[in-house]
Amino acid sequence: MEDRSITLSTKPGASLHVSIFRPQAPEQNPLSDTLVVFLNGLMLPSASWSEAVSRLIDCRRESKQPVPALLCYDRYGQGKSEPDPTDAPDSPYGHDARAVVADLHQLLVQVSQDALRRRLEDLRLVLVCNSIGCALARLFAAEHPGRVEAFLFLDSMMANSDFVSVFPDPDDPAFDGGRSSQLPEGVTAEDLRHARAQARKLFHPDVPNAERLDRRQLRELLPRADGPALPDGPGGRSPLLTVVGHDWDVFAEQAEKGSMSVPKAVTNAYLNPTWGAYNEGLTRLVPAKGEVKIAKGCGHFIQKDDPAFVATEIDALLSEMQSRT
Repeated sequence: MEDRSITLSTKPGASLHVSIFRPQAPEQNPLSDTLVVFLNGLMLPSASWSEAVSRLIDCRRESKQPVPALLCYDRYGQGKSEPDPTDAPDSPYGHDARAVVADLHQLLVQVSQDALRRRLEDLRLVLVCNSIGCALARLFAAEHPGRVEAFLFLDSMMANSDFVSVFPDPDDPAFDGGRSSQLPEGVTAEDLRHARAQARKLFHPDVPNAERLDRRQLRELLPRADGPALPDGPGGRSPLLTVVGHDWDVFAEQAEKGSMSVPKAVTNAYLNPTWGAYNEGLTRLVPAKGEVKIAKGCGHFIQKDDPAFVATEIDALLSEMQSRT
């Protein structure tokens, strides 16, 4: 991968850090019209994809399969990229998801022209995403129909959730489960109060982040997991979609031992089933509904926990794309 800084013509006041893989002999490559774009979550920068990218390149070369162009990048305010020059300095909130989508489009226009010597309109895009990157991919595809051939969603964030209401409020008069006899085994009313407080502190859309990506309108932009449907890709074909979820037990253990410090019983009783249902909804974004794959042994950051798994899933999508041409 070649590292470089790119300044968008639409935002000349700051640069983005990108990593680009340009395949050799593109005229002999049936995927020469393909660009795989990696979209990060909030907490891990583009470097989190490095091992998966390396394994993908090795895997494709060992099997004598073509390797397409690859692009990783840090959004403004993330990793090695500079802050968004349009963000107000006196507010904890900055650019929103729609601005990120516009920036991504401009980045792809410039990378296509300058690094790949192609027009973006002539490329098939594959979006490989983790966490909020999956929500951004959905918004990008809706804004630019006909561009995306395939999606890999790795534990998408629940874009329509405030993360607090996932856990019932034991102090709500309408909720009679505050009595220990009516709560799931291993869960107390105090556990629920703690989980709600931690979710509000760490994950509620109102909580600012270092990237200054304003998430407060995301629930309005994507109110449902199963719609609107992902638009057709290049050639009017329905896009390919693979939806992957985390390992419930691993995630629950990480939630207990990590900053959230929520007991495993609470995560398994409420958060994991809600997230699983959300992922199931995502599979209905395309006509050829598939099953949710579970990344065994992985928490939320699947590309970090099992880069070989991620490389295998990307490889499978690329092979399916080849069989379509």
